[in-house]
Amino acid sequence: MILARVIGTVVASAKSAKTDGLKMLILQPLDLEGQPKGQYLVAFDAVGAGEGEVVLYVTGSSARQTPSTEGRPADATIFAIVDTWDVGGQVKYDKAAAG
Repeated sequence: MILARVIGTVVASAKSAKTDGLKMLILQPLDLEGQPKGQYLVAFDAVGAGEGEVVLYVTGSSARQTPSTEGRPADATIFAIVDTWDVGGQVKYDKAAAG
């Protein structure tokens, strides 16, 4: 599981029929301080996430384990929208406070 922020969307009118109905979002992975790290990626959205939200995503075979991605060609899938996280008792992110 990896933390990331949704920074955009991808629309593809020509694509595999197996991906019909799946929303694709652009993610920026985050470190534990909430700072950007690593390369951008595109993930299928299994939970209704939106731009600016912090999410958890999985890659590889785990990406095909949600009800909406089972049997589909998914390599990265968002499976949770983060409300808060803390490290060592210190709050690093709070969705309500982030606005």
